[in-house]
Amino acid sequence: MKLLIGASSSKIFHLKEFSKKLEEHGLEVKVVSDVDYADGFPNRKISKWFSSNKKFKRLVSEFKPDVIFVDRTKHFALEASKTDIPVIVHLRGDHWSELIMARETLYKSTSGKIAINKWEEIGEECFKNSELIMPICNHLSKITKERYSGKRVETMYQAINPENWFHKSGMELKHPCVGILQSATIWEKTKEMKILPEVLEKMSNVHFYWAGDGVYRDEVLPLLEKYENFHWLGSLEYPDKVREFLTEIDVYALISGIDMSPLTLQEAQLMEKPVIATNVGGIPELMKDGETGYLIEKGNSTELFEKLSLLLNDLEKSKEMGKKGRGFIKDNFNLDKICNDFLNHLKKHGIGDI
Repeated sequence: MKLLIGASSSKIFHLKEFSKKLEEHGLEVKVVSDVDYADGFPNRKISKWFSSNKKFKRLVSEFKPDVIFVDRTKHFALEASKTDIPVIVHLRGDHWSELIMARETLYKSTSGKIAINKWEEIGEECFKNSELIMPICNHLSKITKERYSGKRVETMYQAINPENWFHKSGMELKHPCVGILQSATIWEKTKEMKILPEVLEKMSNVHFYWAGDGVYRDEVLPLLEKYENFHWLGSLEYPDKVREFLTEIDVYALISGIDMSPLTLQEAQLMEKPVIATNVGGIPELMKDGETGYLIEKGNSTELFEKLSLLLNDLEKSKEMGKKGRGFIKDNFNLDKICNDFLNHLKKHGIGDI
């Protein structure tokens, strides 16, 4: 079977690893950057609005895929949905809630409303014409099934290669420290970080490092930079600098108001760090509360302070949780397991020649 994967820039690293594992099962796989082959309106560059997408058509004509796999509902996925080739959508986030948040924040202008309406239209076309929708966690699968009761929906978690996550020195941080590794591209996710000032005040001897960036950065950064024990690192080169960051920190914290299956939570546990994460979305599916770390309730700065204090003051407990975290991720989200799950779903629904 020939599988064509159209990947977003942020996930192409992992999809290339995923493709190598699929090739061990006898598939012929081609991974491409989706924007290199299909584009159009909406786009910040007006020159892209009138793309003929000939490159996409040539790609399909030459490779002749039996199945097309996409990891977002953009122009590549739209073009794929116009073919007679089965399309699988790997749904990584709550597409519908994110549209609502975008309308309420960045896309309030007339031009913004036109753009977001078009993204919604493209998304619905992709979902409607897809052969299979694969949400990235069970929480998102439930949401998807409620919206598309007649569609085939199967959960497919993010596959990760544990061999990529090993200790590597190179970054020097002040200790004790808490590492926060998350983007600021979704408002509901980012605004949860507003609970941090109370914790920063109570834990003035603990250093907090935020690695991440995005359009909502300036909505929270001024609140946090007032504190001497808070440090913003910006975006880190992936995966090398992320590996160095996770090697150095004492505790990983995911302070998020909405999340489906955050890759950083997997990575931190593979690096044997105890984790603290907000109990929202699919986060509880990626860790074991009380064993690999602690879940805290949304908006609860007191609980965050208490759990951080527990981990920073009990190094043996932290070390034990870190080791269990690596084992949990290795057992449940390794490439072999997720690839087998993927292929079994294709067999179940008769997609491609498996």
